[in-house]
Amino acid sequence: MAVSAAQVKELRELTGAGMLDCKKALEDANGDMEKAKDLLRERGLAAAAKKAGRLASEGLVESYIHGGGRIGVLVEVNCETDFVAKTDAFREFVKDIAMQIAASNPKYVRREDVPEEELERERAVLRNQALNEGKPEKIVEKMVEGRLNKYFEENCLLEQAFIKDPDKTVQQLLQEKIAAIGENISIRRFARFELGEGLEKRQDNFAEEVMAQVKKMG
Repeated sequence: MAVSAAQVKELRELTGAGMLDCKKALEDANGDMEKAKDLLRERGLAAAAKKAGRLASEGLVESYIHGGGRIGVLVEVNCETDFVAKTDAFREFVKDIAMQIAASNPKYVRREDVPEEELERERAVLRNQALNEGKPEKIVEKMVEGRLNKYFEENCLLEQAFIKDPDKTVQQLLQEKIAAIGENISIRRFARFELGEGLEKRQDNFAEEVMAQVKKMG
């Protein structure tokens, strides 16, 4: 069943869960708000969202080096206590995030981090693309917003498909970890370095190499 943006917004405000999770819950509940709230609770996502407001100032800075030093990533992931930061579950999550960044090369952590001027530039390009395709003016703006979501999925870490399980996003993985560990977890920032980036060089698909290594690791 198709659900409206207003329904998704209402459920998000009621539960604090992520927009994609709210949309999925509403679809699974055939638009029934109360049932959708129950589904989010059953999936641990509403509880995870409540924890997301708590201060997270402990955590880890993790590094990941791929291909004999050809790609390097540093990522800071925060949690609430030093105890959790030392657990295997948290460390494994942070390592997965570092590998995700190496393979998928996001530019930002979340869509709110994208500068407004960059969004406007992207909207202008997408608008011109739609007009050049001969699309009617009245549907161009709707198409632009739809294609802008694709831009977010490619460039924002939390909206990317998780490399080890493409059926879920990194945001969904994060919420699962919050629910399982019982503390707020926040991916704060990252830096990704690629050997020779910005210089003329032979083109190698490093992302594919990282993905291949992930598969080998199981």
